[in-house]
Amino acid sequence: MSGALSAAVAVTFVWLGMVLAISFLEAPLKFRAPGVTVPIGLGIGRLVFRALNAAEALFAVAVLGAIAADPPPARAVVATAVAVAALLVQLVLVRPSLTRRSEAVLAGAQAPRSHAHHAYIALETVKTVALIAGGILLLAG
Repeated sequence: MSGALSAAVAVTFVWLGMVLAISFLEAPLKFRAPGVTVPIGLGIGRLVFRALNAAEALFAVAVLGAIAADPPPARAVVATAVAVAALLVQLVLVRPSLTRRSEAVLAGAQAPRSHAHHAYIALETVKTVALIAGGILLLAG
């Protein structure tokens, strides 16, 4: 396996680990901690997801660059492209809606639950499956 593909594998699995740890572990648990109100949880979540999404964007660029430098089999490219596409949809279409709602709640409004939150979770699931598949397919070369 070339250095570029080794880097793509490593970055893919680090990216996967961060998504699993933050989206599926930290995010739901923070609201169960004693004393964490919805506004506090939203404030923390906004910071954490902004940082996660920034890291994910860098990971996506790194993986795509490594794949461009040493193209793996098409299946690995497709899986990686699905993960990147899910991230782009989250950032461009879903996050703005979630940001507007969290800003309203933090300003004291009683905003209803957002359907965008469900879309974000669905995209996180798609991205997670794509990263698992992409990482395995990159490993298989």
